[in-house]
Amino acid sequence: MKLSIEDLVQTRIPTQHGEFTLHYYSNNLDEKEHIALVKGAVADQDNVPVRIHSECFTGDVLGSRRCDCGEQLDMALDIINRHGCGILVYLRQEGRGIGLLKKLQAYNLQDQGLDTVDANLSLGHLADERQYDVAGLILQSLKVSSIALITNNPQKIDELTRLGIDVKNRIAIETSINADNLDYLKTKAERMHHLLSVNDEQD
Repeated sequence: MKLSIEDLVQTRIPTQHGEFTLHYYSNNLDEKEHIALVKGAVADQDNVPVRIHSECFTGDVLGSRRCDCGEQLDMALDIINRHGCGILVYLRQEGRGIGLLKKLQAYNLQDQGLDTVDANLSLGHLADERQYDVAGLILQSLKVSSIALITNNPQKIDELTRLGIDVKNRIAIETSINADNLDYLKTKAERMHHLLSVNDEQD
C-alpha cells in the first residue's frame, strides 16, 4: 500500500518561541499522530528552515540529560522563530524507531557499559530504524520549494533528498555536553557519523 497523509486540522499554538500553526496529520499505514509546527508563510519559499524531530519522551518531556533531544527541540524552535518562518516536523518514532519500552531497556544496557548502538543491536534492532517518508510527504503538502535542514545527521539529508525534497543547506544544531550525554554524543559522532564537535578532551 502506498503511503498517503491527510492534514486533518490546523490550530494556532502560541509558544515561548513565538506563534506557530500546528498541523495534525493522519496516514494510511499506522495510527501514529505526526505533526508539523509551521511559522510564517512557507509555501513556494526557498531555504525554509526545517527540523525533522523524532519523538523522545525522556528528553522532550522530562528533560533527560542522557541525550540531546530536548535541547535540540528547543533550539530548533528558537532558530525557526528567529528566521521568521520555518517548519518543525515531529515524528512519532520514539527511540530511533524502536519504541519507548525498548529504548528504556537499551538505557539499562548502556548503564552496563554498552554504547547506544550496541545496546540497540543487542535487543535485536538496528542502530537506527527511523523512516522519513511521512516527513517528506508533510513537506510536500506544505509546498516548500527548498529547505535548510536543521540537523547534524547526514543520513537525514540523504533520506529527504531521496524522497524528492530539495535540501539546499544545513543548519548545525549542537547542544551542551555534560557527563551524562558525553559518551552518547561521542557514539553519534564516531559510529553514526553525525557532524558533532565532541572529543576525548571533553571527558
